[in-house]
Amino acid sequence: MSRTAATSVPVHPLLADRWSPRSFDDAHTVDEEQLAALLEAARWAPSASNRQPWRFIVGRRGDATFKAVFASLMEGNQLWAGSASLLIAAVADERLPDGGRNPYAAYDTGLAVAQLTLQAHALGLHTHQMGGYVADRLLEALDIPAEGLLPLAVIAVGANAHADLLPEALRVREVAARERRPLDETFYAGRWGTPLEIGIG
Repeated sequence: MSRTAATSVPVHPLLADRWSPRSFDDAHTVDEEQLAALLEAARWAPSASNRQPWRFIVGRRGDATFKAVFASLMEGNQLWAGSASLLIAAVADERLPDGGRNPYAAYDTGLAVAQLTLQAHALGLHTHQMGGYVADRLLEALDIPAEGLLPLAVIAVGANAHADLLPEALRVREVAARERRPLDETFYAGRWGTPLEIGIG
């Protein structure tokens, strides 16, 4: 099923073709080389002062880490995320060596997640990022210190499966048209709310 974005101008296929399915193949596994590539892609993300504040806790389907991450998910995500090959918790380390707080930790961790996501797509895998989890449950289950460590997302990684495997309500969302807000409602110049003029079309 093609899910290529209808962009106003051509963009790289890794960007145009990337999407976030919920239907994953529950027999698929991510091999060690693929996993290493995902983690390397995240590791080489840019960060303020090269602090690299991201930390990732990786669970493979069937292992204790996967089960702990899965248990932290809200019910709606548990309907489908258990079929993913990996569940990865992305955590921002906001602590600085001098005892201060890194205000860019979440932003930088997001960049690392984006690179992991694109590397996954380059390998023929899919990802789905989730905010629907209980942070306290995740912290406790994975023994993450609460002070200065901020869970940001859980990322499902795996091979896409047919939408018909999903419950009806999720299947409808799986095949719905992909949409984004128009450029002129998103990108400004001069002052807030004034659309950036782009000479195309």
